[in-house]
Amino acid sequence: MASLLQGRVPVNQDVLLMQKGMLMRKVRSKIWKRLRYFRLQQDCMTVWHARQAGGKAKPSFSISDVETVRKGSESELLRSLAEEFPLEQGFTVVFHGRRSNLDLVANSAEEAQTWMQGLQLLVDFVTSMDQQERLDQWLSDWFQRGDKNQDGRMNFQEVQRLLHLMNVEMEQEYAFQLFQAADGSHSDTLEAKEFTEFYKALTKRAEVQELFENFSADGQKLTLLEFVDFLREEQKEGDHAPDLALELIDCYEPSDSGKLRHVLSMDGFLSYLCSKDGDIFKPTYLPIYQDMTQPLNHYYINSSHNTYLVGDQLCGQSSVEGYIRALKRGCRCVEVDIWDGPNGEPIVYHGHTLTSRIPFKEVVATVAQYAFQTSDYPVILSLENHCSWEQQEIMAQHLTEILGEQLQSTTLDGLLPTQLPSPEELRRKILVKGKKLKTLEEDLEEEEEEEELESELVEEQETELELETQFESETQELSPRSMDKKEKKSTPIICPSLSALVVYMKTVSFHSFTHSKEHYRFYELSSFSEAKAKRLIKEAGNEFVQHNAWQLSRVYPSGLRTDSSNYNPLELWNAGCQMVAMNVQTAGLEMDIYDGLFRQNGGCGYVLKPEFLRDTQSSFHPERPIGPFKAKILLIQVISGQQLPKVDQTKEKAIIDPLVRVEIFGIRPDTSRQETSYVENNGFNPHWGQTLCFRVLVPELALLRFVVKDYNWKSRNDFVGQYTLPWTCMQQGEPVLQHLANLPALAAFLMLSSCAFPGYRHIHLLSKDGTSLHPASIFVYICIREESEEDES
Repeated sequence: MASLLQGRVPVNQDVLLMQKGMLMRKVRSKIWKRLRYFRLQQDCMTVWHARQAGGKAKPSFSISDVETVRKGSESELLRSLAEEFPLEQGFTVVFHGRRSNLDLVANSAEEAQTWMQGLQLLVDFVTSMDQQERLDQWLSDWFQRGDKNQDGRMNFQEVQRLLHLMNVEMEQEYAFQLFQAADGSHSDTLEAKEFTEFYKALTKRAEVQELFENFSADGQKLTLLEFVDFLREEQKEGDHAPDLALELIDCYEPSDSGKLRHVLSMDGFLSYLCSKDGDIFKPTYLPIYQDMTQPLNHYYINSSHNTYLVGDQLCGQSSVEGYIRALKRGCRCVEVDIWDGPNGEPIVYHGHTLTSRIPFKEVVATVAQYAFQTSDYPVILSLENHCSWEQQEIMAQHLTEILGEQLQSTTLDGLLPTQLPSPEELRRKILVKGKKLKTLEEDLEEEEEEEELESELVEEQETELELETQFESETQELSPRSMDKKEKKSTPIICPSLSALVVYMKTVSFHSFTHSKEHYRFYELSSFSEAKAKRLIKEAGNEFVQHNAWQLSRVYPSGLRTDSSNYNPLELWNAGCQMVAMNVQTAGLEMDIYDGLFRQNGGCGYVLKPEFLRDTQSSFHPERPIGPFKAKILLIQVISGQQLPKVDQTKEKAIIDPLVRVEIFGIRPDTSRQETSYVENNGFNPHWGQTLCFRVLVPELALLRFVVKDYNWKSRNDFVGQYTLPWTCMQQGEPVLQHLANLPALAAFLMLSSCAFPGYRHIHLLSKDGTSLHPASIFVYICIREESEEDES
């Protein structure tokens, strides 16, 4: 078929050879290795595969699903098969999200190069595509799926099937009218461009058209002054609305004549509303916008737990891929559990379980390679050291030799600091977190004698065994043991060469907040199990806040979470805990909240805590917050949805019944949820027009999660898509009606329907895996105001 992107897609010799197809070996394990015929389709945007050339083909992946392409030498699996297949003939297709990598082995190094270079060329093109090109690509993907016999055109029966795939339920007669209107060639079929016209007819947005006509004198265009009025009155853009209007027309108006006359067509108006400028997330908060010069303890730090695992914690696979994925998604603190391995080489795995094992050396090399591909800010290696003295020496050697200048092995200026350095000061540096023989002061002064240090350490390490003992007792019945209790070794004394690499991240046991104040230093930090941290918040929440204002804390999931599930991180963030470690390999609500917080500030992995959580004299208590907080009233009118995906793509005729749930996560009194009613049999362009109202006391700690569900009376409703963001990152208008929140829901809806309100925004949905569901979105109106005395009464 002729691609909707024809003329824009880069085509070179590699791409042309990929379109002819090649026989390659698909590798899933050391045992599973099968020949498959892979071919890039004519649209240059989808790859299909068959058992053999000319065989029945089916879709393998879309170019938009691909994050990058790696050489065979960078694949753990292909390296393990190096004696069977030359590494230069292999390559790996890496997908967005948590989808497993695709390892392929070509018949020659030249063929492998063809696919690697061709795929990367197309991936780079997709990454750079504008809004219209992304939509054209999405339509091309659907056309490929609808064109069942692959003849480059669709008859009405194929279109009907495609409508069901796209979640559209409409009368056959009306669908046929739209089909005939789009069939400009009168061939009783639709080609690619005709299908685009058919799609435009399907996606007419009545609610956006009405909004457009409210400001357009002739109903055909918005003049510059009319668009300025819209930006001022509805979007509350203020005095810079005239300049902004010119910028937006130049960016989103599709016609050159419209740009020259400074007018905005309906298509341009819709493009603006669906763009990043019309998104619910403030565009100015997407890049790094926060002060990055404060001490590390003033930031939330994106942290992972058991980073080496890509599965569960009993029998799951350990892989350097876990580190690659965590670091590339912005994680700045990764965990490494190290044990004595064969041939004197330390290994990484989940101790006393059946999880697979990887060399510590490979983990360090992976961190060195990927640490700063997503963010320049410091990476923390959280070492859980279970090694003998001899293998600790090897650990120190690997860290020093492999990390080189990346390793922060001394204080920044060689002097004794008075506070932790900032992310800015530690750019592109890797810090070691672990046990240390002596204090930083003693390290710098070199005044302590060896025997005094060892006796001090023995005393300290008796308490350090607490965390390990807790984990082992929690998993005693669940985890297979690799050694009998009688054979267990006591924790060895740490060797000086490894101790010396710990500078700003010395781990110490927690006894009490008073003990920490009296005995610990700012560069010493403690780890807490989720249960212990939650208990401390309830018993001494304000003390925990004050503690976290001067010292780092790390919280880790319970050892009973053998399925690698997660806890709600917000409870710990509310107390100022910086390193709230998550099982990032496990998707779900908790990771949506986590990703939502760290989506801001350039996704750099560091987010500045609110001011009241950075004050060592703070009076804030996360369980019982009192003044000076003034509650906010949040109004959300959920207007409509667009191109919502199916829950189960295999059920062609099943159409979803979507509803929207809005969830607020914050301090306990602020945490709530409300939802719309469901729209029956319409996932393509459902309309709700319902208003939800929330009261939030501490918005600085609140996150909003918009979830689309498929109503199912038999279950809890099926997940369709979601988007989560911090309250502080919302684009928002200002109120027009001061007492709207006091009205019953019906009255509020009627007033919203009859009045113009600011803050029309699109929310672009993400999958359960956190990847884009483009162009799936919901259209909302957002309004925030301070609570009045009448509200309180």
